[in-house]
Amino acid sequence: MKFPAHRARLDIDRRLSGYRPNVEILHITRRADWDAAVDSGTYRWSTKGRTYEDVGFIHASSRAQLPAVAAFVFAGEPDEVCVLLLETGTIIAAGTEVRYEDGGNGELYPHIYGPIDPAWVVDVVPAHLDADGVFAWGPSR
Repeated sequence: MKFPAHRARLDIDRRLSGYRPNVEILHITRRADWDAAVDSGTYRWSTKGRTYEDVGFIHASSRAQLPAVAAFVFAGEPDEVCVLLLETGTIIAAGTEVRYEDGGNGELYPHIYGPIDPAWVVDVVPAHLDADGVFAWGPSR
């Protein structure tokens, strides 16, 4: 079976842009920031202390990338943190782009090019960093 030329071009464009089909991506944030977003109807924090408007996208990561990202961004954070679980298919279906881009270390990270609608979040999981700055799932003890 042959695909039409425009289909092949679309597949090549998607591969070059880092397109992934419906994939789980994660975003770590302060619990208070997430609770405020639920109340307001939109989440706009890109990373600790910087909004979507400041950065131009919202930082996200894969499950494998999350521990290093959490330690880099939230080491020493006294506030409770949580991890938002999202699916790229839901975000893209809503008209918001997800791009996989180099995070400066040669590794590709998912970037969400718009604010997050709380309805897109599949789950919110408590997390923390221990006294040594190591990421762990669940509330701190």
